[in-house]
Amino acid sequence: MKKYSGILLTLLRIVVGWHFLYEGIAKLLTPGWTAKTYLMGTSWIFSDLFHQMASSAEVMQIVDFINIWGLILIGFSLFVGLFVRWFSLAGAVLLLFYFVAYPPIPGYTLGNIAEGSYLLVNKVLIEFFLLLVFVFLPVEFMFGADRLIKRWREEKAEAPVPRENENKTSLKRRELLRDLISAPILGAFAYAVYRKQKWESYEEKFLNGQVDATSGATMKTFSFASLDNLKGQVPKGKIKDMVLSRMIMGGNLIGGWAHARDLIYTSKLVKAYHTDERVMMTLQLAEKCGINAIITNPALGRIMNKYWHETRGKMIFISDCGDSAGFISGIGKSEQAGAKMMYCQGGVADRLVHTGNYQEIEHGLKLIRSYGKPAGIGAHRIETIKGCVENGIVPDFWVKTLHHHNYWSAEVDVERKSTVDSGYKDNMFCFKPQETIDFMNGLEQPWIAFKILAAGAIKPEDGFKYAFDNGADFICVGMYDFQIVEDTNILLDTLPGIHRSRPWYA
Repeated sequence: MKKYSGILLTLLRIVVGWHFLYEGIAKLLTPGWTAKTYLMGTSWIFSDLFHQMASSAEVMQIVDFINIWGLILIGFSLFVGLFVRWFSLAGAVLLLFYFVAYPPIPGYTLGNIAEGSYLLVNKVLIEFFLLLVFVFLPVEFMFGADRLIKRWREEKAEAPVPRENENKTSLKRRELLRDLISAPILGAFAYAVYRKQKWESYEEKFLNGQVDATSGATMKTFSFASLDNLKGQVPKGKIKDMVLSRMIMGGNLIGGWAHARDLIYTSKLVKAYHTDERVMMTLQLAEKCGINAIITNPALGRIMNKYWHETRGKMIFISDCGDSAGFISGIGKSEQAGAKMMYCQGGVADRLVHTGNYQEIEHGLKLIRSYGKPAGIGAHRIETIKGCVENGIVPDFWVKTLHHHNYWSAEVDVERKSTVDSGYKDNMFCFKPQETIDFMNGLEQPWIAFKILAAGAIKPEDGFKYAFDNGADFICVGMYDFQIVEDTNILLDTLPGIHRSRPWYA
């Protein structure tokens, strides 16, 4: 057992060293690598310290240098078994920083890519304790350069040196070979790194230089807008006592209700992408950009409550009260889920008005207000808004679609485009934009415009300006996580150039 324990401990030290060494080399070979984004994503008790470090260019140069060369030197030391005790201690300190930045505690792992499921213990903590073991292990317990140096010193101290017999010489050679066990493995490591770099270079050349054709949907380059690029915070407005960001998140993408015309797989794809962790990461990123509200369905009350509980986030839940059992049932579920504002979902309101059931809308608004919450009415059809106004139903806010028809998939056929008949197609959501603009300009309640990009058919630069120019007080925009910073910057660039005749009613 003693014989094999030394070999196993040595192999354990080598594989940990391999991990450290390659992590460092990979960062060294990555152009422009920095730990800044990693530090900015932390949210545990030391997050303020990490955020301050990330905000200083001078500090980040030191942090990046320590990360890259610390990993390389620690990895090399463990690999060859040289100064293992001291470099293990250094590695343990480095891993401790990694652990406190993203501890495997529910709500504090957001933004950290994990290949498994962790609770309190993760691979960082395991390696931390492994390195502590190496710190306290005697040199003789593992083969490597440290044991070779120790034996050389002991032999040098012996005087006079006796004549060696053949058996003792053979034993020394075997011990030397054992202590040099990492040499062939180091060669294998170097070859593996070379092959990986060669493949990645080939792959990059293949993808960027040998593309035969590019369709309209193919993206040659992709720029992920991070918080480093953020120009500022989304400005705010008010509906009753609720302070809301001018741009509100749409919940369709997070909930999996994707409008994708005839791409029938899209909703499944969106649902697969938006795991609980991804949704919470998206909401956290939105809050960092100043977006403090989301419009979604009471069915997502579970994830909203999980987000508030695990991240201490403040995202305002505006519920559309959409429910298979009806508007009133949806209000009850929204109240239980913690919604701060509620309204009659557009498709529901369209159907109720179409059948003349204004009583349910009016009853629903009274019920919402009885909870002390702002109550609104949504609509796809301008006839729904007109019908409510004509019947004396005045909400605290409106939620109405608004977009132009200047995109290739728009089919202008007013008689067939309706959410209450069989002619509806999933390619148009504001059927009479100019009539909508003209009528909404005469109303004095705040207006949240939604579907302003026609479910992705209109560019944000165009859709944002069109909505605000034509009277919207707020815009609701469905966004993936990688679009949030970009959309925020577009909004900030758009607002100074807005020209509207309708006053801001928020």
